[in-house]
Formats: sequence, C-alpha cells, structure tokens
Amino acid sequence: MLTNKITTIERHITEEQQVHKGATGEFSRLMRDLTLAIRIISREVRRAGLNDILGLTDAYNVHGENQKKLDTYANDVIFRAMDHGGHLCVMGSEESDDLIQIPEPYEHGKYVLLYDPLDGSSNIDVNATIGTIFSVYRRVTPDYLGKGTMDDVLQPGWHQVAAGYACYGSSTQLIYTTGHGVNIFTYDPTVGEFFLSSANVRIPKSGKYYSINEGNSSLWSDELKRYIEYLKTPSEDNKRPMGLRYIGSAVADIHRTLLYGGIFIYPADRKSPRGKLRLMYEANPLAMIIEQAGGRATDGVKRILELQPTELHERVPLYIGSEDNVLEAERFLRGEES
Repeated sequence: MLTNKITTIERHITEEQQVHKGATGEFSRLMRDLTLAIRIISREVRRAGLNDILGLTDAYNVHGENQKKLDTYANDVIFRAMDHGGHLCVMGSEESDDLIQIPEPYEHGKYVLLYDPLDGSSNIDVNATIGTIFSVYRRVTPDYLGKGTMDDVLQPGWHQVAAGYACYGSSTQLIYTTGHGVNIFTYDPTVGEFFLSSANVRIPKSGKYYSINEGNSSLWSDELKRYIEYLKTPSEDNKRPMGLRYIGSAVADIHRTLLYGGIFIYPADRKSPRGKLRLMYEANPLAMIIEQAGGRATDGVKRILELQPTELHERVPLYIGSEDNVLEAERFLRGEES
C-alpha cells in the first residue's frame, strides 16, 4: 500500500531498531553506509553515456564473464563505502574470486555483507533496468575483533538478518526487508534521500505473467517444457494464457513479479545443470524478499532459504513468485500434471 507519511529510510530503520531490545545501532549504521553506496551508483547509472562508464573492461570475473566498466565501478563503490565502518567482519561479491577481507587498520564487526554490485550487466549499454542486490548475515565465528571466515559466509538463507535490492529504472527504488515485511523506498535526487513510498508490500497470490528465457527451451527438461506450454494454452476460466515478460535482469523481473504477481524462472538445463543464478548473491536475498511479501521461492523441489551452501559462488535453479504459480510449477516438475 502507498504510505501517507514522510519517512526516510534512516528514520524507518531507526524506528525498527527501537522494537528490538538491546539493539546497538550498528546495523542502522551499516545500512546508512550501504544506502550511500547505492546513491553513488545511481548517480553514475543516470549519467551513463556521458561519463565513459559504458562498455567492457579488459578484465574477467570469477565466472569467466567479461566485466563491464559499470560492474567494476559499482563493486568498488560498495567496497569503499563498507570497508571502514567497523560493522562488517567480511564481505563477498559476485565480482570477486574470494572473500573480501576488511583491510587494516579498520575495525571488524559482527555482520557479513554479500552483494551483486550490478545485476543485469547485459542491459547496461542499452539503457534497460539494472540493479544491486545485497544480503546481510550475523557472523557465526565468536571472535568479534578478528577477520571473518568462510563459515561466516556459507550460511543458509534463513539466517539472513536483512536482504534487499536497488532498482535503477524510471526511478531509483530500494526494496528492503529485515524479516518483518517488505517496504519500498524511492530516491528523490533533489533532496538526496530515500523516502518510504510503499509499506508492507504483498505479492498477489497468483499472477498473469511468467518470466523465463524461452531462447533456451531446447535445453529444458520435458517437464518444464510441458509447464510453459500449459501457461500459453487458453483456459476456460480465462486465467491462461499468461503473458510472457522477460527483461534479462533478475532485479527487474523480480520487481515486476513482486508487484504484479506471477512466476520468474531461471531453471537448470542441459547447458547449466546446476542452474545459472548464484545462491548467495541473488537467489537467497531475492527469496527472502518474496517470502516476506507472501510468495514462494524454491529450486523446483526445495525451499531456497533452507539450502546449505557449500561454496562461495554456488549456482542454483530458481522458481520464485506468487505462491499458487510456484506450487503449480513444482507439480509439473514432479510429473503430476501433463
């Protein structure tokens, strides 16, 4: 629902903090630093084409993908905004091979930050919607003064204390949850603040749109092919055919699904048998947001947030969106409908 109060994101986080006895304000300061990074990235995205930040670099990331200039820039901005605040013990980025340690002499804190600095890189140069995805955990190692370890990072998604994404589209919006519902903040560049624009967002129980890259259909399982064909077949109740909407940026496709309902699918296939999206940087935070809005997120069988990661850049299939639509997809994948 739309809000009728003027509430900045810092005020909203502070008010949430007051609900939690014993809160030290450390998490609030972490989010302050992160929203600063998002504002800086948003500024450069808005100026892309004028600031020599479009196109490719000569570098490749850990996944063997040629890095875009804006990818590298966003990754660096988040690191430099977050490395010295004393809130984090370690970071992880989709663009970095290994853990990102907090440099000396900065203090170490009790939180872990994982992030995809710029989701939807293939859309950068064509001025389509892109975004930043982030995930926050509490460290599990007991030494709050020391460096974070892989044990602090490789936690299942249900351990997340916060998750969100920034969407750089017609406006810059920050979609955010701490496990108490989903709120949307819209950035006003004339004031330099994120304002609460939609509170307690709920995803529809079912929707009219499905989102998948049908160019890969020759690589799909027979069960998935039958499901997509089912979605395109007219039904007597007029709930089908569903409309296809696919942008190719997980942030953009998930944001539409959150607001309008339906299902977003990035499946495993013969080319990518473990899926394509990264569990830690994309699937877990997006799953937390959708679940907090009343939706469902699975790998086709298991709940995303219950998966135990075994490696930093682990990939996973993703079926996410309105509860009814995701449950229906799972039935097809089990072979129960044809």
